[in-house]
Amino acid sequence: MTTPNPNPTALLVVAHPRPDSLTAEVARRTAERLRADGRTVDLLDLHAEGFDPRMTPADEPDWADPDKRYSAETLRHMDRVTAADRIVVVFPVWWFGLPAILKGWFDRVWNHGFAYGPRDLSGKSMEWIALAGQTARGYTESGLDKVMETQLRVGISEYCGIKDTGFRILYDSVDGAAALLDEL
Repeated sequence: MTTPNPNPTALLVVAHPRPDSLTAEVARRTAERLRADGRTVDLLDLHAEGFDPRMTPADEPDWADPDKRYSAETLRHMDRVTAADRIVVVFPVWWFGLPAILKGWFDRVWNHGFAYGPRDLSGKSMEWIALAGQTARGYTESGLDKVMETQLRVGISEYCGIKDTGFRILYDSVDGAAALLDEL
């Protein structure tokens, strides 16, 4: 039997260059919801913190060495992931996927020997909140909603041992921003 975490912590990852963006507002409201649920929120604003998404040899996975020592920046981010029991990612959909800075964060931080391989992130929960400019109809008719959900839920969360994963697309974020915020 597992003991409930007396200090539940959510790592709230935000990937948008403008602090006044709709994505940032959704993240603020998400943080309020998490705090209302009794969680401590660790806000990781990738742009504000100056995260470098470029892969370097120091952070490239070494399949033969699951105990590889990664760069200091990556280790600090790994510590933040480790400290959280829930990970919430809020991002704009660009080219029907993750913004480059967020993709780079997963590439560098969710690394072999930490997030997958002999050790993984089992026991955590995760929530993906994507803001898309198109309507729900545009996504469902093309099947892009299912493609994104599979890529993120299965290709990242489940691959890293996280079974409790939610996925939500907030559609029409360009023309319907006010209505979208009412949904939160």
